[in-house]
Amino acid sequence: MSIERLNELTKLLKYHSHKYYVEDNPEISDFEYDMLLRELCALEEKYPDFKDPLSPTVRVGGAVLSGFEKVIHEVPMQSLTDAFSKQEILDFDERVCSALETKETQYAVEYKIDGLSVSLEYENGKFVRGSTRGDGAVGEDVTENLKTVKSIPLSLTDDVPYLEVRGEVFIG
Repeated sequence: MSIERLNELTKLLKYHSHKYYVEDNPEISDFEYDMLLRELCALEEKYPDFKDPLSPTVRVGGAVLSGFEKVIHEVPMQSLTDAFSKQEILDFDERVCSALETKETQYAVEYKIDGLSVSLEYENGKFVRGSTRGDGAVGEDVTENLKTVKSIPLSLTDDVPYLEVRGEVFIG
């Protein structure tokens, strides 16, 4: 029964990933998707021999759409891990404090904004390329589209040789 559920979840999540990332037409909420993904992760951990090599748990995002140039990310654009309970937040804090070699730190917290993950690349202080996350390894060149976003600076005050900034673009 559990292996059947693992296969069912893999197929279901691939379907919903395609609806969300490729068609831009989700049928379930982000929370529902995340809960299904967590269930799949637990089953894959329990039954690793039955894990699909192309499982939604090892992929980020969707396919590069036709009509856009491909951009290969030198450093993969990965997804952040969601926290759904107080314990998961405490565990996150423990990992951060351990990595920073401190006993406590401060955070600024905002409501989750679900937008389009993008990378902005600057050379010698000038905006030269903007790309989507795509599947994490290969995204889409959306430089001209991002130039229309007024809050994205086209030039920086510092003349740094190279800077890559990653974030979310959303309609507010």
